[in-house]
Amino acid sequence: MKIYRVLALTALVVIGCKKNNLPAISPDVITESTLHDTDDPAIWVNKKDPSKSIVFGTDKDTDGAIYAFDLEGKIIESKTIRGLKRPNNVDLRYDFQLNDSTKVDVLAFTERERQQIRLFSIPDMKPLDGGGFPVFTDVTAPEQNLPMGISLYHSEVDGAMYAIVGRKTGPLDGYLYQYILKSDSLGVKAELVRKFGKFSGKKEIEAIAVDDKEGIVYYSDEGAGIHKYYAEPSKGNEELAFFGGEYFLDDIEGLCIADLPNGESYIIVSNQQNHSFVIFNKNTHEFVKELNLSTQETDGCEIVTTSLTPVFKDGLFVAMNNDKRFFFYNLGKLL
Repeated sequence: MKIYRVLALTALVVIGCKKNNLPAISPDVITESTLHDTDDPAIWVNKKDPSKSIVFGTDKDTDGAIYAFDLEGKIIESKTIRGLKRPNNVDLRYDFQLNDSTKVDVLAFTERERQQIRLFSIPDMKPLDGGGFPVFTDVTAPEQNLPMGISLYHSEVDGAMYAIVGRKTGPLDGYLYQYILKSDSLGVKAELVRKFGKFSGKKEIEAIAVDDKEGIVYYSDEGAGIHKYYAEPSKGNEELAFFGGEYFLDDIEGLCIADLPNGESYIIVSNQQNHSFVIFNKNTHEFVKELNLSTQETDGCEIVTTSLTPVFKDGLFVAMNNDKRFFFYNLGKLL
C-alpha cells in the first residue's frame, strides 16, 4: 500500500518556525495537494467496508472544490465536487430521511461567494439542494451574510436534521442561524428555525461542532473562547458555558469532539498561531494537554473513533495544513 507519509519531520518543524516547544508528532498519511487553500475536513465512514471510507476537504477559492481523498491520501476525482465559489467549511451526517422509504448520508458545506449552503448525498455525490439554499437572507450588511462555518445536527429527540451556520461577521447575539432540512415530494428545503449564539466582537466565528448524542453545539469565538449551547431549538438560547480562551496564543480555530470507546470524551481545538492542538475534557471543560502535530496554521480538524484500517486501527484524526494538504493520524497517537 503506497502512502504519502512524512519523510522529513525536521523539515516540517523548521519550515513553519513553530512557536511551541512541544515534541512533534508526525502524521501517518499526508494527502495529495489541492489547487488553492485547504480549510476544513469531514470524514465519511463506509459502514460496509471501513477501509473504503472517504475524507472530504474544502479548497477555499473562487475556483474552489470539495476534495475527496481515500485513506492513502489520494484524490478520488469521481467523488470530488468542483466549480464552487469559495467553499469554506464542511460537515456530514448519516441517515437523512429523503422520503418514506429512503435514507441517505449527506454532505453539507458553505459556499461563501454565492451566500448559500449546499447539500449532497454520499457516496454518489448527487446534489439534493436544487443548486443551493440561500442563508442570512434577512441581513443586508456586506460581510454579515457571507457563510463560513457549518455543522449538521441530527436530533435524537425527533430525528430532524439541522444545519447550524456561522458567517464572516455578525451581531453580538444571534450570530448563528439554525436551519431545519426537510424533504418532501418536491425535494429538500432549508427553513430558518432560530438565531442564537453570543459573539465577543473581537474576530469571527467559523468552527462549529455538534454533539448529536448530547444535543450540544460548541463553537470557536476566535479571539475569546469556546461557547457551548443546546443544539435542540426547543431547549432555548441560554449559553451553557464559555471556556478555554486562556490556553490559546491567538485564534481559536477548528474543533471536533471525540467520544472514545472507553467512555472518555474530549474536545480538540486548533491553537492556530501556536501550530498546536489543545485538548479539553468534554464534560468538565478542563484542560487536558496540548499537542504539536507537525501542522502549520491549522483551520479545520475532524475525528472518528471507528477502526478503519491497520494504519488507523484506533480511529482517524484529520487536520488541515497550511500547504494545500491534509494530515491523517491514527487516533492512538493523540489520546
